[in-house]
Amino acid sequence: MIDTFLSLFSTPSIVKIIVTALIVGLSVSVCSALLGVNLVLKKYSMIGDGLSHVGYGALSIAAALKLSGNYTLEIALPIVIIAAFFLLKMSGSKIGGDAAIAVVSVVSLSVGTILLNLSGGTASDACNSLFGSASLITITEKDMVLSLILSAVVIAVYLIFWRKIFLITFDEDYARAIGIRVDTYNMVLAVLTAVTIVLGMQLMGAILISGLIILPTLTALKMSKSFTKVLINSVIISLICFIIGFISALILNLQMGPSIVIANFIAFTLLSV
Repeated sequence: MIDTFLSLFSTPSIVKIIVTALIVGLSVSVCSALLGVNLVLKKYSMIGDGLSHVGYGALSIAAALKLSGNYTLEIALPIVIIAAFFLLKMSGSKIGGDAAIAVVSVVSLSVGTILLNLSGGTASDACNSLFGSASLITITEKDMVLSLILSAVVIAVYLIFWRKIFLITFDEDYARAIGIRVDTYNMVLAVLTAVTIVLGMQLMGAILISGLIILPTLTALKMSKSFTKVLINSVIISLICFIIGFISALILNLQMGPSIVIANFIAFTLLSV
């Protein structure tokens, strides 16, 4: 297995593909870990799951229009961002957040599957979309640039607005009382989550990308209760588990998504024990 792993770095073109995918994955891991703390503590973690299902539908739309590959991000990003806006609004409506997310999730999966069938997609295409591509060739330099920009924006938002994010995470009523525009900040975080999910879908898969948002936070909560420490630990855990899952997938020729999620789950289980 070690020989197989080392052989991957014998060709410059393959090294470039691996490095590009690694940078995208590490950037998405940082964003997912930071945003996941807010979502989990506010009990909005299912929004990430719902948006990932919408992402699958968006990928299927791109495939149906024969635009997948070159214009996947351009189609998926606006669709998932709009879905994030409506999910936040529906979470505070009479329908209820859980019911709204469940409806959006199943409808998105159904629409995506139908469109994939109509566009001539195969079971392999559906598997790659749902659970992450087995090939890293689908990760482009455009994905890398956007993921680096996204991670810089997310880190900047948390550094600049740390106190306000802390307040809206634990006490929205108090935050509103002292003049913080809670709805605006919630929407900004939801949009950043939507962009993170879209950028991470090709590597992690539409179904499993939510694991990258939820599991590092749950693991970090086992280590400390301080908000700052949970944020830092969540990022560290997410990066370590991503690297372990990434290398394991390369060595064993597995899909990236399941390998990375299993690495996160093992970390969570060990700390739980």
